[in-house]
Amino acid sequence: MRKIFNIPVDSVLPSAETLLRSHGIPDHVRADERTMKLAGEAISIFRKIAFPIGVIMELPKDISLEIFAGEGKNDADSPVGNIIGQSDDLALFAVTVEEELCAEIKKLFSLNDFALGSMLDAAASEGTERAAQSIEDIYRSHLQRIGRFAGSHGIARFSPGYCGWHLSGQRKLFRHLNPGDIGIELRDSFLMEPLKSISGIIISGKKQIFQFDDTFS
Repeated sequence: MRKIFNIPVDSVLPSAETLLRSHGIPDHVRADERTMKLAGEAISIFRKIAFPIGVIMELPKDISLEIFAGEGKNDADSPVGNIIGQSDDLALFAVTVEEELCAEIKKLFSLNDFALGSMLDAAASEGTERAAQSIEDIYRSHLQRIGRFAGSHGIARFSPGYCGWHLSGQRKLFRHLNPGDIGIELRDSFLMEPLKSISGIIISGKKQIFQFDDTFS
């Protein structure tokens, strides 16, 4: 299975509380009127110009392990390879909220509108994370429909740059998934363009395979 999904923008819309929290304002603190207005404006811009889209592709375990191996720079104690090895089902994914939103953030900062630019940046980050969660939910629903996800199963996303998976793993991931079809390109630095994008692997298997000591930054 390889499919592209247009994700409804309202399903990934961040809340004002989430944006305030990202700026160090906890839930029990009442933000002032100007700050609330900025959060509301950022959400409004996000709803207007964000275009969440994702691609997902199932693949066999041996290819998944090859992609994880990347360029041989992973941490020796990364748990991701072991989790892949014990998994039942695997899929590569990538999501983005598109370049127009990233361009608007850059524009606001170039105009020295740092307050709104920062709030919109937080909205874009949260919206991208929610888009990735939507793709994970879609894959879980697919596995449930075909009888490959039961109560004893868990599912999780892992991305290059986390849990000891070196960022250079992006190269093989992109070669197999080809997220250029949804407008995501890979820079020489292994960061993605648009910047508000997430890529990685979704792993499904028995819940116990996901139990490991999280000692990674």
